[in-house]
Amino acid sequence: MDFLPDHLQQYVEQHSEPESELLRRINRETHLNVLKPRMLSGHLQGRVLSMLSHMIKPKHILEIGTYTGYSALSLAEGLAKNGKLITIDVNEELENQVNGYFHESPFKDQIEFMIGNAQEIIPNLSYEWDMVFIDADKSSYSNYFEMTLPQLKSGGFLIIDNVLWSGKVAESDKNDKATESMRAFNKMVNNHPGVQSVLFPIRDGLMILRKL
Repeated sequence: MDFLPDHLQQYVEQHSEPESELLRRINRETHLNVLKPRMLSGHLQGRVLSMLSHMIKPKHILEIGTYTGYSALSLAEGLAKNGKLITIDVNEELENQVNGYFHESPFKDQIEFMIGNAQEIIPNLSYEWDMVFIDADKSSYSNYFEMTLPQLKSGGFLIIDNVLWSGKVAESDKNDKATESMRAFNKMVNNHPGVQSVLFPIRDGLMILRKL
């Protein structure tokens, strides 16, 4: 998932804003105690999400895929005053741990953590989103895109993680179902008339879409 050589990755992180103490602890505890720690956004991607959020100054953020809360807390750093972030995850086992992190943060009153099926929850949310971050089950990316785009304000941003799929999308000999699905998704959003797109080669790929 990390395509830069280790020494360059270290240099980039050393010359980016450091993680907060809470984010550093989430990073460490996730790697020690939680399955599939590579799912964590991590230092560089977290700082990118924070920077984008500060640039957009969103009033309402939707995150699909909470995991251990690292990306939600990074995104929350740029919330407008009295702004709100709703984050949805299906994993009940991490609920208490993640809620604990959120309550330790300065954003505890601005984050709402919902457990359940995002495809069932999203239609019942009545917000106009300034920013949407999708980092959940990859087979549902197209569904999440189609569901959230109408709720995204004009000029709002949709960010999708893992679109490089460990580099497999650009390798002609990789034709498994998951890789083909990600290729199809990337092609679809890149050609969609309702968005401007750019794919950033940050970690496992961040697709940034701006609604026209």
